[in-house]
Amino acid sequence: MTIGDYAEVFDLWHRSEGVGLSDGDSRENIQQYLDRNPGMSFVALMDNNIVGAVLAGHDGRRGYIYHLAVDSHHRKQGIGRNLVDHCVNVMAESGIKKCHIFIFNENAAGIAFWKSIEWSPRSDISVISKNIE
Repeated sequence: MTIGDYAEVFDLWHRSEGVGLSDGDSRENIQQYLDRNPGMSFVALMDNNIVGAVLAGHDGRRGYIYHLAVDSHHRKQGIGRNLVDHCVNVMAESGIKKCHIFIFNENAAGIAFWKSIEWSPRSDISVISKNIE
């Protein structure tokens, strides 16, 4: 994924149920994230159109995957799994041994997907956030 993909990827994320977008997903913020984590985020193309996208990176210790989305007309074809595999492989090459995702509790389809590719939900931790703007 490059910043040149931003408009098409943002549109895909916006159309995808279960993807929560915020000010942190502005073009400028995504550019900073891609610059900080080069070669870790990917798009899937079909006929020169983006049909899947994933934002991924790490903090030097743990990997993180955000906004995995596949166009509704192209699901159940292994695109999401392939995008995740690319992210995990690049992280492993960078020495990252564990990766996390954030998913809304009510996103049943998303949770089912992650379970189907052998990711494990955790009930022992919670996310606590604060806006610092």
